[in-house]
Order: sequence, then C-alpha cells, then structure tokens
Amino acid sequence: MDELMKDMASSPTGLSLATLAAMPSHIDRPRYDRRDLSPGIVHIGLGNFHRAHQAWYLHRLMQQGEALDWAIIGAGVRPYDAAMREKLIAQDCLTTLVELAPDSRAAEIIGPMVDYLPIEDGHGALIRAMADPSIRIVSLTVTEGGYFIDGATGGFDVTHPDIQHDAANPDIPKTAFGAMVAALRMRRAANIRPFTAMSCDNLQGNGRILRNLIVGLARLSDPDLARWIDSEGAFPNSMVDCIVPATGPGELALVRDMGVEDAVPVPHENFRQWVIEDSFVTGRPNWDRAGATFSEDVHAYEMMKIRVLNAGHQVVANAGVLLGVETIADCLSHPLIKALFRKVQRTEIAPYIAPVPGMAPEAYIDLIEQRFANQAIRDTTRRVAFDGSSRHPGFVLPILRDALAAGGPIDGLVLVEALWARMCAGTCEDGTRIEPNDPAWDQLVPVAKRSKDRPQAWLEETGLYGALATDARVVRAFEHWLPLIWQDGVAAALETYTRSLEGA
Repeated sequence: MDELMKDMASSPTGLSLATLAAMPSHIDRPRYDRRDLSPGIVHIGLGNFHRAHQAWYLHRLMQQGEALDWAIIGAGVRPYDAAMREKLIAQDCLTTLVELAPDSRAAEIIGPMVDYLPIEDGHGALIRAMADPSIRIVSLTVTEGGYFIDGATGGFDVTHPDIQHDAANPDIPKTAFGAMVAALRMRRAANIRPFTAMSCDNLQGNGRILRNLIVGLARLSDPDLARWIDSEGAFPNSMVDCIVPATGPGELALVRDMGVEDAVPVPHENFRQWVIEDSFVTGRPNWDRAGATFSEDVHAYEMMKIRVLNAGHQVVANAGVLLGVETIADCLSHPLIKALFRKVQRTEIAPYIAPVPGMAPEAYIDLIEQRFANQAIRDTTRRVAFDGSSRHPGFVLPILRDALAAGGPIDGLVLVEALWARMCAGTCEDGTRIEPNDPAWDQLVPVAKRSKDRPQAWLEETGLYGALATDARVVRAFEHWLPLIWQDGVAAALETYTRSLEGA
C-alpha cells in the first residue's frame, strides 16, 4: 500500500471529465453521465462548505439516477470569486471531497455542478441565468455576515451603501440579493413563477431573514414587485451542518498523495446534517432520499445546532487564539479550554435548547464535543474566530439574553465576550501580533484597547450589545472578567471559571 501511495503521489492524475476513468480505483466518482444533466439550481457562494454539503446531497441523488434535471450552476458576486471560478472551470467543475474521520480517510469526486458563471460588474450573466424558467431554486452560502442585518435592531439594514446602490440602480446591482431581485423582476414580466430562494447559511430563521431582505430590497424600487415576491415566492428555512476546514497546502498535498491533482479539493468531517422546511414553489430534489430531513420544525434543529456548535466554536476559538492553540481539535485537548466548553455548554447553553426527535441537548453536546476533538480535521482557531462582529451577535448574545430573562447563570457567556474583546486588542498573550480577522477589525481594535482600562467601553462602543451594555449583571461580570484576563492571563481566568465543574 505504501508503494501504491508513492506511485500516486509521484504522478497524480489531473482532474477533468476526460480523466475520470483514469482515477485511482479507490476513489469513487460520478456514475452518471454529465451529458444527461440539465440545470435547475443556481448557487451563489461556491466555497468549501457548499461543495461538501448541498452539492454532495445532490450528487448522492444523481448517483442513484435521480435529480438529473437539478444540476447546479455556480455563481459569485465578489472579485475574489473569479479565482475560484477559473480553477473549477479548468477541471470541468468537478470537486474531490476528502472525508477525514478520526481513524480513516476516504475520497470521492462529485460532479453535480455543470457551469460557473463569469464574475462581472452588474451581474448580468447571473441575472439572466436566474431569470431562466429552468432555474427553480436559487440557493446561497454567503456567510452569516453577508445578509445586511442591522446589528442594533436585527432587521434589514436599508442604510448600507451597497443596498442603497441596488435600490437606485436595480438593473446593475452590486449584491447577490440585488441580482436576485432583478431576475425576479424579469420573471414576473415574462409571466414566469418565481424561483424558490433558499439560504444555506448559519442564521436562525435563515429563510425568514432572506425573505425580509429580498422583499425589503424590492420594495425600495418597486413595491408591486415586492408584493408579488412576498405572495408568490418561497423562502424555506434550513439548518446545515458539516465541519469543513479551509483548503491549504496540506490538503492539496493530501489529495495529490491519494492520486488526484485537484486545485480546489475540499476536506470535511465524517458527519453531515441538513434539515429543510418543505416549502418550494416549483418543485425540489428529493434530498431526503440522500439523507436530508424535511421538517416543519426546522427552528428546533437550528436552535440546537447554532447554540451548541456555532456558539460552541466561539466559546473555544478566542481563548485558543490568545493562548496560541492552533486548531479546534487542539482546544479540546487543552484542559482549561475543554473545561470551559463543557461548563458553558451544560450550565449556560443547554437550559435554553429544546430536544429534537432522537436527540436530547445533553447528547448533542457530547456529539459536538466528539466532533470538535477530531484531530484529523485541522480547523484553525483563526478561521473559526473570524468575523466575530457577526458571529457573537448571531450565536452567543441570543443565549445571553435568554439566560438573563430566565435568571440563569451568565458568567461563562460573559467570559466568552471578554475573551473576544481581549483578542480584538490585536495581540496574543505571548505578544504575537494577531493579523486582522474581522471585517470591522479597524473599528474593533481601538475600542478593545480602550476597554483594557475601562471595560465597559467595549460594551458601549461596538454597537453590538444594545441593551446588554447597561444590564447590571452583564456589566458586573464583564468588569470582572476582562481585567482578570489582562492582569493575570487567559489561563487564570479560565481556571477561575472552571474550578468547579459541579453540575457541568
């Protein structure tokens, strides 16, 4: 076997439709003929997560001879998407997925994506594609920070310059959402039913948020169109789950060692979950036949996942960055960070999660701890800590508000906020500079530095906390934890909090 791997590494096969038959026999590949596929979905945001998750579910259906008229056309709206497009087009939009279990690895090549639209100002190609009646679903993975949410109100931020541009120039939009509105306008004019718009990002009520954004943006330029979209369209809520690290030199080398030359392979854990509200205008693939769940209670699933996994990532990531712990798996091997995770989850998060069919909150916490501890997944603390200005308001602060309303403990949740504030000061505990790691980094750093001497400055000036900034319990706890972190260090703060794990 070692000699075989050496042979593969020395001469990996370039990935393309023409070379599929020449791929190593241990790598699964499409059994469907790409010439039999026709597009039914436009997906905006062709990052690693989409290809490891939604595209994989569709691929599994196609392997069974189903959903051949639901192939994906990829799209992006930012200049940096052009590099991804170039790489994927060069390999016929094929992707190598590498599943990394704690004790094994396996690779498969998937091919449900048949094209990637050019990236261009005004998004003309994207608008035309979405206006085509063959496209019945437009889905998105644009990150939770990409939905123009007003941090103070939680509603649609109509004041954002990009939104203002799209409202004033609806035919040459800047945003993906402006392009969707433009395509919906064309469909309405041609008497074509709207496509189903489906968010696949980690937002509670992501379908509701997407509806409010699309309808709200349309209303700014065409109220009649907004009413049509709202009454005739569909925006299903969904919960998505799979840990998918970034692709770096190690992942590229791993795929080459397995015998494939893929410019954009995707590593992922050996777990997937997709729960979808069954609300579609013009049909959908039978994703449930590939393992997805259709449910009218997506909220319960997403609440459990977002509060345990996504908030759990924020619980450990900032401490990891400050202490120089490189990956999430390493954080779960660090006694103090692991203890922090366990105590916050069991005493301050679990009380505000309802069970879902087949899974109690405590069992789900155990599952997430096992997944986080998977050393085969090199998911960096830096990546997970990125964009805290979206992730803390989206994942952590709603739990804090629930805990305050219930009179429950909040020390661990506030400690997590203090660790984030300390990280945003821009240096690790050993003095190493933290490179910018948030879209609002330039605004966060000076506030974080001021909060060293006046902790409440962080709560007051970031525009993230709203009424929490004046809540006596929050202020008292924050004014305890942040000075302790600065004076005695992160480890001392974690030890103080986790000293007693009674009840955790």
